[in-house]
Amino acid sequence: MASQEVHRGRLIDHVQLVVRDFSASHHFYNAILASLEVPITASGDGYFLADELFVTSMDIEAALTGRHHLAFQARDRAMVDNFYQAALAHGGRDNGAPGERAYHPGYYAAFVLDPDGNNIEAVYRGEATRSAASVVISF
Repeated sequence: MASQEVHRGRLIDHVQLVVRDFSASHHFYNAILASLEVPITASGDGYFLADELFVTSMDIEAALTGRHHLAFQARDRAMVDNFYQAALAHGGRDNGAPGERAYHPGYYAAFVLDPDGNNIEAVYRGEATRSAASVVISF
């Protein structure tokens, strides 16, 4: 596997998803990551990397990772819309069309299920929260 640049000071080092159908997942993630302008930085037999996301086939890891929720940052609302359309066109299933959410003012997001049923989101938090020094999220 290729080496990656290490970014110190981030909360998350990496997220790994072990998938059933590697080909379908590669097709899906390649499309949604491209819509978010996130490159796949390394790939090989049964794996690929994109920033801190590491996706592997069951040939490399014996067990699926289970269901997860991943939220990718989007630059603007149009990028959220593009993510949603790319996901649906490449094996994703609707789990919440693009739109404002009540989480906080300006929270614009779309949700899809990937080929393994993981809840994948693209979110644009609006200009007001982008300029703030910190953001408080309530659940």
